[in-house]
Amino acid sequence: MVKVGVVGYGVIGQRLADGVALQKDMELVGIADVAPTLSVRALKEKGMPYKLYNALPDNQKLFDEAGIPISGTLEDLVKECDILLDATSAGVGAKNKLLYEKYGKKAVFQGGEKNSVADVFFHGYANYEKGIGKQFLKLTSCNTTGLIRAVDCLDRAVGVTKVAITIIRRVADPGDYHRGLTNALQVDKAPNHQAVDLMTIMPHIDATGILVHTPVTHGHIITIVASTKRKIEKDEAISIFNEHPRIRMVRLADGFLGNASLFRYARDLGNPRGDMYEIAIWEETIVNSGDDIMFAVNIPQEAVVIPETMDAIRAAMEMQTDRLKAVGLTNKYLGLGKWK
Repeated sequence: MVKVGVVGYGVIGQRLADGVALQKDMELVGIADVAPTLSVRALKEKGMPYKLYNALPDNQKLFDEAGIPISGTLEDLVKECDILLDATSAGVGAKNKLLYEKYGKKAVFQGGEKNSVADVFFHGYANYEKGIGKQFLKLTSCNTTGLIRAVDCLDRAVGVTKVAITIIRRVADPGDYHRGLTNALQVDKAPNHQAVDLMTIMPHIDATGILVHTPVTHGHIITIVASTKRKIEKDEAISIFNEHPRIRMVRLADGFLGNASLFRYARDLGNPRGDMYEIAIWEETIVNSGDDIMFAVNIPQEAVVIPETMDAIRAAMEMQTDRLKAVGLTNKYLGLGKWK
C-alpha cells in the first residue's frame, strides 16, 4: 500500500485527498495546510476524516483557537509518506521540494509550478512511461490536461499532425475574489501556454492557440481544430471519443447548453462539490473544416487533473509499468466511464 500525503488543502488539494482515499491500493496518510481556512474548517465540521498537519508551526495558535486537531508538522507528514502531492500556491512547491529531497521522498507538483521543479512534465495517457520511477513529476494545468486528453485520444486512433485551439477561460474558481468583479473579456498573446505545453508532452504535434479570459467561474471551453493523418468524418470522431473513459460525449439537444449545464448535471448526479473528472465534448460541435476536424470541449477546472495525478503516483512509485493498466485502475477507483 503506497502511503500518500497531500500538501495544501485548497481547491485542488481537497480533491486530491478525496481521490487518493478512493484508490484501493493507496493510503492517505494525511493533509497539510498553513491555516484554518474555510476548507479546513469544513473538514473539521465533517468530523476530521483526514489527519491534518500544520505546515506553518507559527500558526498553531490559530488552529487551537478554532478547535482543529493537529497530528504534527509538515515535516512529520513527509517522514510518514512514500510520495507527496504538492497542491500549494505557485512557488511554494519549489520551496517544499527541499524538504522532500531531504528525506528522499517522491512528489507530484501541480500545474502552477515551473516545469524545472520536476524530472518529467507528466500526463497519464500521453506520456505515462516517461514518469515511471522518477522522483519528481509535474502535472499539466487543467486546460492542458483536458486538451491533451482529447488530442491524444485522436492521435492514438488516427494520428494528429497539428492543432489550433481557442480557450475561453473562466477568470477564477468559484468562491475566489482575488480577480475582482469584472465585466470584460481579456485576450492573451498567442501562442497560449497550453499549446506550448501540449508540444512539450507531444512534440510530434504542431500546436498554437489563443486564450480569452471570461468573467465566469464554472469551467473553461476549448475549441480545437485538429489536422489528422487521414480525414475522418463526424461519426468516426464520435466513436473514437466514446471509447475514452475520461471523455463524456454530450448533446445540445439533450440540454447540455454549456459549462453551467454540465456543472448542474454533476450536482444532480450527487457528485461531491459538483465535480466532474471527465471532459465533455458536444456532438453538435464536431464538424469538418476541409480535411481537418473541429470540436469543442468543456474543462471542469476544479477536478479534471485528479485522475492524471493518481496516474502520476502510479508511475512514480512504479505501481504499474503498463500505461493502460495504470490508467485503468485509476478510472476504476474514481468511477470513470461508468456512464457509458
